[in-house]
Amino acid sequence: MPRILQPREMRKCLGCFSCMNACAVINHKNHSLIKSAIRVKTTGGMEGSFIAIVCLGCKDPACMEKCPGHALEKRTGGGVLLKEEKCIGCRKCEASCIVHAVNFDEERKKPIICHHCGVCARFCPHECLLMIETKDGAEHA
Repeated sequence: MPRILQPREMRKCLGCFSCMNACAVINHKNHSLIKSAIRVKTTGGMEGSFIAIVCLGCKDPACMEKCPGHALEKRTGGGVLLKEEKCIGCRKCEASCIVHAVNFDEERKKPIICHHCGVCARFCPHECLLMIETKDGAEHA
């Protein structure tokens, strides 16, 4: 059964960015955190709590609908997969994501799309991120 990523225990997050680093290194062969498909941000400085901005795995993804090059295709279980050869770098997918989970690689001029591989969850030392089983994708969006 397909799985999607969900932040579940963010109250335990210390902001170590291990999840972002793992995504960037393993999926994009780059040690820069801006190459990650996941974003961890603070809600009030280092004393505040942290949130994870992740792809929701939408059943009807707005990012895919807005892509004029048809570079985004539905992923089994929710969300999308990027077909880089079709991407024209217009950034319409980025602008249409309701939670701002589509990041953009300025060097490659391509979006950074989460494909729900779970590497970020595996490298989180406090189990703040979980992979959950899904049939048809998230019910929202």
